[in-house]
Amino acid sequence: MDRPAWAPEGVDMQQPSPARMYDALLGGSHNFAVDRMAAEMGTELVPDLPRLALSNRAFLRRAVRFMLDAGIRQFLDIGSGIPTAGNVHEVVQELDPQARVLYVDIDPVAVVHSRTILRDRPNAGAIEADLRKSGELIAAVRDTGLIDFDQPLGLLLVAVLHLVQDVDDPAGKVAALHEAVAPGSFIAISHLTSELRPEDAGKLGEHSANETKVGIRFRPKAAIAEMFQGWDLVEPGVVELPSWRPESERDQHEKPGRSLGLCGVARKG
Repeated sequence: MDRPAWAPEGVDMQQPSPARMYDALLGGSHNFAVDRMAAEMGTELVPDLPRLALSNRAFLRRAVRFMLDAGIRQFLDIGSGIPTAGNVHEVVQELDPQARVLYVDIDPVAVVHSRTILRDRPNAGAIEADLRKSGELIAAVRDTGLIDFDQPLGLLLVAVLHLVQDVDDPAGKVAALHEAVAPGSFIAISHLTSELRPEDAGKLGEHSANETKVGIRFRPKAAIAEMFQGWDLVEPGVVELPSWRPESERDQHEKPGRSLGLCGVARKG
């Protein structure tokens, strides 16, 4: 298999990546055949899976605009994945070109591609770091000089915490980030859930464990809500992806009552 020019040396082209699978579901082009195959197999199990990806992306954009309206001018996007249309820096810097955005991902393909599209953007950057090692991640963010932890920021944990296994304490990782950011900061979380469609969640969870080896955790609402402990949730709280402050019918990629994702936005008091 030929290695694409955008793929760094050392990347395993035979192992699916969550970032590249998500890119494939969104119709992107920075993925390998193994990622497309995994996404297609997931869609065969649950045909509306691509709608879930679109719904999640729409929530991200709405959450960022909400934070901008609240005065936030620096954003830390952890588990950012491979940039697609409507990236955080595009949404943010359309309003304020001086606002700062730092993308963080564990996937080197995502980081390399992010750096490529950001090369002419002095107020945006990308680094490779692991959310499971929150102390190292926070130190790496500080080293960039892009994010000032002494000022309020917008923390984005969109479609990443369901990749953190229970043994790695995802709620504890959020708590460590809460401790690091300044009062007045916001957090946005989206997470795959078993709450509304346990059978479909079970199918996809088994597929991720046995076929793709990605290990996605579909969690109940109570476990996802626990991740906001210490934060002040804004209305409407922890809800389905299409139900968080929809702005138009274009946001309704999924039918309410059917989403496989929950989300919320909260503020540090």
